[in-house]
Amino acid sequence: MSGLAGRFRELWDEIAPVGRDADSGGYLRYALTPPELRLREWFREQADLRGMPVSGDGNGNLFAWWGDPPTDGPNTDGPNTDGPNTDGPAGTGAVLTGSHFDSVPHGGAYDGPLGIVSAFLAVDELRAAGVTPARPVVVAAFVEEEGARFGVPCLGSRLLTGEIDADRAAGLRDAAGVSFAEALGHRPAGADPALLGRFAAFVELHVEQGRALVDADAPVAVASAIWPHGRWRFELRGEGNHAGTTRMADRRDPMLTFAFTVLAANKEARLRGAHATVGRMSVEPNATNAIASTVTGWLDARAAEPDTLHDLVEAVRAKAAERARRDGTELTVTRESATPLVTFDGGLADRLAGLLAAPVLPTGAGHDAGVLAAHLPTAMLFVRNPTGVSHSPAESAADDDCAAGVVALARVLEELACH
Repeated sequence: MSGLAGRFRELWDEIAPVGRDADSGGYLRYALTPPELRLREWFREQADLRGMPVSGDGNGNLFAWWGDPPTDGPNTDGPNTDGPNTDGPAGTGAVLTGSHFDSVPHGGAYDGPLGIVSAFLAVDELRAAGVTPARPVVVAAFVEEEGARFGVPCLGSRLLTGEIDADRAAGLRDAAGVSFAEALGHRPAGADPALLGRFAAFVELHVEQGRALVDADAPVAVASAIWPHGRWRFELRGEGNHAGTTRMADRRDPMLTFAFTVLAANKEARLRGAHATVGRMSVEPNATNAIASTVTGWLDARAAEPDTLHDLVEAVRAKAAERARRDGTELTVTRESATPLVTFDGGLADRLAGLLAAPVLPTGAGHDAGVLAAHLPTAMLFVRNPTGVSHSPAESAADDDCAAGVVALARVLEELACH
């Protein structure tokens, strides 16, 4: 193990136990809950150790500055009360990097935190090499990237960029009825064009969520694009009734419609070379001896092209509606989020791929980089995942590959911040 790999492991071990579920081995790091708040404290501690002032944008996003910090000084409020940074950094053209801490239910260790740990270590590498950036380097921790608590993915970056209304975000509620504003400690500030305008580029390092790098025998890659994707809520209403006394011919069972819809989503996605997943549902009254009155399921759909995604969702909607008519149930479909095709800045991606002699890969996963790409030059780096599994405890990365990711990120930051 290289010296850098050992330093990575030491820093990684500081956060590895936080939010880990003893039974599944996965992580329960929902946004603004105690495990994620502990990691936000760790972020501040790491920034303080490096003399990097931390500011917030009033939306739950944190920024640690190396060089040319905010003119009004670091925001030292607790993680639930970070107010708007109205002045921002004194200089312009900062290079932004980082990722997120929150997880999906029982998710893997690397999705998100790897980008933040690697960013701090990349700063260490540059400092050890005597590099003084000509423009600030900023490490970010974005809030609610997964959308696992409040239902909207990349919520922090959407708020920063104005891609979601602050009032709508404030009213989003988790399964316990807690609103985002309540969890944050205040109404989110919303778009901050002045802060966003001070960033010259964003580079997000992320564990690969597939096996392309295993096949390419390479530790690091550069991203080319993110597939368009979104989430749709399928609500099916029928008639709740007794499981033992209601004749089969008299039933209006939304569970039948739901089951058909799941199978239809699988079939339509395969026909189009796309991805469709129904991984979450709720049932009322959720009793073993009762016919359901309402079944709600969430469709995650992704495709390489926008037209393919549109056709996929419409085909699933049509199949579900036809089955609902046959079952005597009612269907309502609501789009909860949608992200268009994101093609990363081609010149930047090519520049970084040449700098690193790394392969270039597309991805079907959404990221804060996908949101920011519409507002400033953006790129992503992927670190090899030997299992190819993500959003699961089986997600992994070797320490030496993580060290290679740190080296790659440091080279990229030096290229963008010094040249």
